[in-house]
Amino acid sequence: MKNEGGSADNSYVTWRRQDNWNPLTVTGAKDVSFYDENGKEYLDFSSQLMCVNLGHGNENVINGIYEQLRTLPYVAPGFMTASRKKLSGLLKEILPDNQVKFFYATSGTEANEAAVKITRMVKSMEGKTKIMSMYNSYHGSTAASIGLTGDFRRIAVDSSERVPGIVHVPQPYCYRCPFGLKYPSCGIACAEYINYVARNEGNVGALILEPVTGTNGVIVPPDEYLPRIREICDENGMFLIADEVMTGWGRTGKWFAVDNWNVKPDILTTAKGITSAYFPFSLTSTTAEIADYFEKHFFAHGHTYEAHPLGMAASVSAINEYKRLNLIERARVLGKRLTERLEEIKARHRSVGDVRSIGLFAAIELVKNRETKAPFNTYGEKIEGKPLLVDAISRACLDKGIYVSSWISHLIIAPPLIISEEELDRGLSVIDSAISIADKEAN
Repeated sequence: MKNEGGSADNSYVTWRRQDNWNPLTVTGAKDVSFYDENGKEYLDFSSQLMCVNLGHGNENVINGIYEQLRTLPYVAPGFMTASRKKLSGLLKEILPDNQVKFFYATSGTEANEAAVKITRMVKSMEGKTKIMSMYNSYHGSTAASIGLTGDFRRIAVDSSERVPGIVHVPQPYCYRCPFGLKYPSCGIACAEYINYVARNEGNVGALILEPVTGTNGVIVPPDEYLPRIREICDENGMFLIADEVMTGWGRTGKWFAVDNWNVKPDILTTAKGITSAYFPFSLTSTTAEIADYFEKHFFAHGHTYEAHPLGMAASVSAINEYKRLNLIERARVLGKRLTERLEEIKARHRSVGDVRSIGLFAAIELVKNRETKAPFNTYGEKIEGKPLLVDAISRACLDKGIYVSSWISHLIIAPPLIISEEELDRGLSVIDSAISIADKEAN
């Protein structure tokens, strides 16, 4: 075990080789910024892991957690609490109106595990035990969730022990269409292919998707895509599971990404922004049809920290803050400015192949050559621990006080929803300058 330089401790860090981890030590955070041990300020341009939607240090959320901690820090999930009643009431106001019953856990991966188990419990009578998921997706790191995941993180841990019965299909990735087609003349072939697979598999109980792909590129689907997916699920007797772990809570300019297309899923999963990451917490919500099934059938799922009172209190306070600060509308308005600036950046840099955005959620995809769309790096190089060009760009941004998340061949822009237009422009200007690193390598 190596620990050169003395800057990293003996804990594991996720999704990377361990031998070259040399992390920044963070000592504090406030609003849209965080600070290192030397007092240097960094604009948090990705809300950490796309989760601190309210910004850092929101006093109302902190006080909500503190009051719950003083009165009832924990109780077994078989009991009811005041905060649980409050949260369930608030959720019915903001979730798609077909969502009526809720399971609470502590992380997005647990929310998706619950969705898989709920699907298989309900659909078992029909023999529909398979779950369809998408390539280039991410749904979590536990057994079923990593099996659902369609990127290299699944491949890295694939074995005969992983949860069976998962089928992968292509995403609506228009920039890199797996069918070699062009939108809109394609007739959204990616959706029709899902219909084909569902009919030929024959025993698919659900399709899970990120309404807007998160870490793997902020892939925004064509407007007719999700409504057609809803139809396909209905035609084939499949549940539609919307993974809103990253896209929920105002990130796309709506409470939830599915709201952008007026699509109502059968199951919705979310985490991250539900508490603005102030406490680990997640939600799996279902329709009345699913809830009614369990009135007379055993609900075979649960956790010690299920429906944790502190998570409930944090969520109640967070929802009230989203409303008080009008952050859903703010993300929509500032999102227009973000889109304009991204198009300007694309026009200036030959290494920018594509820019995609919705609300305050965006990606800048970098390529060696615009004509061939060849990426600078691959999944394999990430696993092997090779230096990635996007990491060099994000490091250059960090040196100038801007933290932006990077992943294989793109940068992920997802600042706290409280960011000002001036701060948004400042972060984009630094990114604009840093992309010159890629321009030198492009042809």
